[in-house]
Amino acid sequence: KNYEILIRFVHFPLHPETPKEGKLLEELFRCGPEDVEAKNTHMKNLMTAEGLQYNTRRYTYNSRLAQEIAKWAEIKMNSGIIHNKFFEAYFVYGRNIGDIEVIIDIIKTIGLCEEEARTVIAERSYKNAIDSDWAKSNNLGVSGVPTYVSNGQILTGAQPYHFLKELMDQIGAEKKPR
Repeated sequence: KNYEILIRFVHFPLHPETPKEGKLLEELFRCGPEDVEAKNTHMKNLMTAEGLQYNTRRYTYNSRLAQEIAKWAEIKMNSGIIHNKFFEAYFVYGRNIGDIEVIIDIIKTIGLCEEEARTVIAERSYKNAIDSDWAKSNNLGVSGVPTYVSNGQILTGAQPYHFLKELMDQIGAEKKPR
């Protein structure tokens, strides 16, 4: 909101091998529950510092279909609001964003047509677009999410605002008039 920049989401294959029902974080990270608890505490502290909600997670879910429907919703609404809703569903409420009914619930909260969304999912209408995003992420060397890329500069991971501000200053982004 402080800079004249265009934000584009480019999707990333975050654990694409995750089964539909999800995977325990202990299994994903090959660690014990105390390590998962430490990761959750660290993430909660980062999110709280930025005024964002976060709850303890036990599972990771396959986000492929969510990414495909998000691409559709971005185009349909000319907005990235869908991403906030998926982040909230996953990180705050622990919902399985790979489950079609969860996806449809989220679609309905932003006012998009359920039947059209079901068709997009069934036909995998945005599969190629997400394949393209995944290839672009790979070519850029993206290794985690979020990753911020601008003018060859890359910043990976959940970052405090001042690091994002530094990135904007480094690339010469224009500030919005106040």
